Amino acid sequence: MQGVVKSYDPGTREGTVVRDTDRSEYPIAHDALAGSVFRMLRQGQRVIWDLDGEGRATALRLGSEVDMGTPGFPKL
Repeated sequence: MQGVVKSYDPGTREGTVVRDTDRSEYPIAHDALAGSVFRMLRQGQRVIWDLDGEGRATALRLGSEVDMGTPGFPKL
């Protein structure tokens, strides 16, 4: 999925992302930045993510990582 960061608190690691296609909101999983280039997120930042089993955004990454074929990031 892709969209933007609506909110993110680096202290609590809580936040929300909004999907582009239908404006659905998903909570960000606490481990969403594990292994990522991100150290924190800012409001309005464009991201791509997966959903975990509980419907939370996880494995956040930059769109350009997929577009440019960065090793270790799946093609969508």
